[in-house]
Order: sequence, then C-alpha cells, then structure tokens
Amino acid sequence: MSKPSLDVVVAGHICVDITPELIATHAQVASLLEPGRLTHVGTARLSLGGAVANTGLALHRLGAKTALSGLVGNDWLGEVLLATLRRCDPFLAEHMRFVEGQASSYTIVISPPAVDRAFLHCPGVNDVFTAADLDLELVGRARWLHFGYPPLMQGVFSDGGRALAAQFERIQRAGVLVSLDMAMPDANTVSGEVNWRDWLTTVLPYVDLFAPSFDEILWMLQRDLFDRLASRAQGVNLASITDGETLSHLADELLAMGVPIVAIKLGGQGLYLRTASDISTIARRAPAESIAEEGWAARELLAPCFGVPVVGTTGAGDCTVAGLLMAILRHQTIEQALLSAVRVGAWRVQSLDAERGIPLWERLAADQAANWRRLAPTLDLQSWSRAATGICAGPHDRPAASGQLDR
Repeated sequence: MSKPSLDVVVAGHICVDITPELIATHAQVASLLEPGRLTHVGTARLSLGGAVANTGLALHRLGAKTALSGLVGNDWLGEVLLATLRRCDPFLAEHMRFVEGQASSYTIVISPPAVDRAFLHCPGVNDVFTAADLDLELVGRARWLHFGYPPLMQGVFSDGGRALAAQFERIQRAGVLVSLDMAMPDANTVSGEVNWRDWLTTVLPYVDLFAPSFDEILWMLQRDLFDRLASRAQGVNLASITDGETLSHLADELLAMGVPIVAIKLGGQGLYLRTASDISTIARRAPAESIAEEGWAARELLAPCFGVPVVGTTGAGDCTVAGLLMAILRHQTIEQALLSAVRVGAWRVQSLDAERGIPLWERLAADQAANWRRLAPTLDLQSWSRAATGICAGPHDRPAASGQLDR
C-alpha cells in the first residue's frame, strides 16, 4: 500500500448553524416559543455545524491533513456553506458535492446563557446521503475515516446500518481506521422508531472507535434509565447525575458488539474512555502505525474538563473527539490522548467560533493550557481512583505492568 497522503477524511452530516444572540431574560427556552409572542433577540451568527464541519475543521486547525466529504443543496445556504469552507482552505470544499433539487441542511441553535442548548433542525440533503456516497478512492488515501451523525441521515439508518457496515468493512480492509460519532434521534420522527441497539450491533463490528455522547447512547441502549435521569435533571447535563457503574455497563455492551475503543462524551463532566482487552488488530491494520498498542488495551479512564471561561459550547464534543483522533495520530499514550482531547474541548468553549477557537497542535500544551484548573467530576465515581493529572481510573482499568498512571 502506498503511503497515505491524508491524515483524516471526515464524512457524513454537515449543516449551517443559525444562532440568535440571547440574553439572561431568555433563560426559559419554552417561553421563547409561546404562540403569538414576539421576542426580541440579538444578531444572528451563521456558522457551520454537524460532524463534518465541527470535527473536520478542528482537525484541520490542529494541523491534520484533512478532507471533508458531504452533500449540500444547490441553494443559497449551500453556497454559504462552501464559501465558508473555502475561506478556511479551498481544499476543504473540493470533495463536497451539490445535489440538485435538495435543500441544504440547517439548524437554529437556541442557546440561552447558562442553559443547555435546544435545536430546531432541518436534515435537508443529509437525508439522501447513503453509504454509497462515501468516496472509497478518497478514503483510501487517508489513515482515518471519521463519520457522523447517522441518526440525522435517513439514507444511512433506514436499512438497519447494513450498507454502512459493508462500506466500513471495505475501508478497514484497505487499512484505514474508522471512527463513528452519533447524534440524538428525534423521538417524534422516523429516527426515533429505529431499533438503535440492532443498528449498532450491525455497524460496530466494523468501527474502531465509537464516540457517542452519554445522552445519545443512554437513549439508544437504556431508554428507561434515560427517562428517569431526564425527569431528575431539570435542565442539567444528564452525565452530571449518573455514576461510573452506568458508564461501565454501557461500555461493556458496546465492547461486546465488537468495537475495540469506546469514547463517551460527558459534556461538562469530561470524556470517558474504555478499551477492549485486545486491540492488536488496530495496531496491525493502521497505516504508519497510527495507534500504539502499548498501554491502550484493557483501560477504563475518565478525563474531567478544564476550568476555563465558557463562551459557547456548540461543537465542543466534536472538537474533543478531534483532539482524541489527533492525539492517536500523533502516537500519544492513552493518558496523554485523553488530556489532549479535553484540552481541545476547553479551547473550543472559550470562543464562539468553533474553527478559530482551536489552536495548532504545537500550541496545545502551551503555558496557558498548563495553568488551567482541572475540574473534579460531580458524577458518582465510587471505587475509582484519581491521579495527579486529574485522570480518574475505573475498576476495569488494567494498565500495563510498567504503569503509566501514577495513582
């Protein structure tokens, strides 16, 4: 196999985010949508959203050789989307494709101060994206394929994941690593009727790293528990009121489906990482040894967030995943990779602009980051231990004999 010319291809869902400026008096989201009410808001900010934009642009800014692959409608929003990509780098728009007769996807982001966001989303052209739209020639030039968000792409989820699994298998056989991100299904649409456990059982054997959020995977695998936590949450992040045992159970089920690395995004609680006891197939298959086997097998770790001023959280989870992928591509240990991931997420939330808020990789460990306060997670982590780095190790963590985590 020839040496890959790209680090990562990020494919799947992309949209335009429209975010009106809200103030403290808009804290009650429901009141914004009262029938007949006129609510004055501030200026609207247009930015790109979806996994392709959020994760892809973050990887590009970090310095990875990145290609983006997705669909846009042949309309004004599609032109805005491509023009925005070209301003970042003309190459980023090169593998995006116009689709006649389809509307570009957009999201209205309702983001009041100090309140979790709500979204009004139009899938648009993303619904006609199918596994066949994955450009195997392009992906074959990369070390890694990152794909997201299947629940917002009807053409990807409607066959139970069979076509996507087949494409992922072909991509893995070509020596490329595959990671998968998710989105929250809408219970009131066809995506809410999908048996996501069955879908994941079909797809995850052909995924190397699975990176859902806690809310998403809990909704898909333990809906009753999701509903109970949601009734208690009163608007706060569900991960803040869960416990380590629940994370372990979720990871156990996902590992049993065949994926060797599980990364669960916990919002303001950080990033949970669990790996299978044998990940040798990844190390053997990855071009340029893009993941080191040593120290990565049989691990259970949680990296809390850094305490930084939060300006905006849209795309923070996707940027955290970008940091994790970049860390693996740069051969970091699992502990270093976790810290790099949450550090990228911390850079992201300090800016309203997802792309400009991310530094080059070389700046990531600069003095400012070194002085950031490490937060303690508020979720229940009984029987876990915490290292001086702030990383928490769970009961299933089996570090190498030489020891990389100083407890």
